Amino acid sequence: MEGILRWGGDVVLWMQQASPSLDGLFRTLTFFGSEEFYLLVLPFVYWCVDRALGVRLMVLLVFSALLNTVIKVVVGQPRPYTYDSRIKAIETQPSNGFPSAHAQNATAVWGLLGSWSRRRWVWILGVVVAVGVGVSRVYLGVHFPTDVLGGYVIGVLVLWLFMRGWPVVERWFRRLAIAWQLIIVAVAPLAVLLFQRTDDVVTGVGATLGVGVGVVLERRLVRFDTEGTTVRRAERFVIGVVVLVGLWVGPRALLAGLEPAVLLRLVRYGLVGGWVTLGAPWLFVRIRVADQYPA
Repeated sequence: MEGILRWGGDVVLWMQQASPSLDGLFRTLTFFGSEEFYLLVLPFVYWCVDRALGVRLMVLLVFSALLNTVIKVVVGQPRPYTYDSRIKAIETQPSNGFPSAHAQNATAVWGLLGSWSRRRWVWILGVVVAVGVGVSRVYLGVHFPTDVLGGYVIGVLVLWLFMRGWPVVERWFRRLAIAWQLIIVAVAPLAVLLFQRTDDVVTGVGATLGVGVGVVLERRLVRFDTEGTTVRRAERFVIGVVVLVGLWVGPRALLAGLEPAVLLRLVRYGLVGGWVTLGAPWLFVRIRVADQYPA
C-alpha cells in the first residue's frame, strides 16, 4: 500500500506542475461532482423533466454518498496533501480519501441518466463529466489516482445494485399504508445516526428524511405534473431554486456556531429535501405553473 500511495503522490505532483495556470479549469471540472451541482440538477429533473426519475436520482445519490462515507471511515486512507507535504492543497476536505465521492457519485448518477434516456449523447456526456471530475480531484490534491479508480468501480456497483433492487423495493413500498411509509422514511435514515454522526452522514440523513417524507406526502396531497411548456418549466426551476438556495445558505449563515450543531444540520438539510419534493411542487400548483394529475 505504501508503494501505491507513493506512486499516486508522484502522479499528483506531476499534474500540479501546471498549477496555478490550470487551477481555474480543474476547479470548474470538480464543480460537476459537487453538492452544489446536484442541488441544481436533481431538482431540475424532478420539477421539470420526469418526477419519477428525479426521485430515483435523489435516492441513488443519497445511498451512494452514505456508502462512500462508511467506506472512507473503514479504510481510513489519508488525503494526498496530508500524506506528502510537497503536494499543494488546492482544495481541502475534512474526511478520509478512499474512495473519491465525486467520482463515485458522478458514475452512479450519470449512469442512471444514460440508462433512462437511452441516448448516445447522454452516455458520452456522462463519461466526459465523470472522467473530468475524477482527473480534477487528483490535480487539486484531494485524491490519489487509486481513490478515483475505486470511486468509479464502487459507483458502477452502486448503480447495478440500485437498478436491480429499486423496482422491487418501490413496488413493495407503494403497497404499504401511508402511515407505514412515513414511519419507514423517517426511522430508517435516523437510525444511521446511531452508528455515525459525521457532517457528511448528518447531511445525507437530513436530506433523505426530507426527501422521503416529501415524496410520500406529495403523492397523496399534491400530485404535481412535470409536463408543460418550456416557459412553465423554466418558471418552476427559477422559483424553486431561489427558495432552495435560501434554505441551503440562509440557515447555515444564521445558525453558524450554535449548538446542537448536529440537530441544526439535520433540520437544515431536511428542509432542503422537503422543499424539493413537497414544498416547491405545492407552490407550483398553487401559482399555476404546474398542473395536477388525477388521483
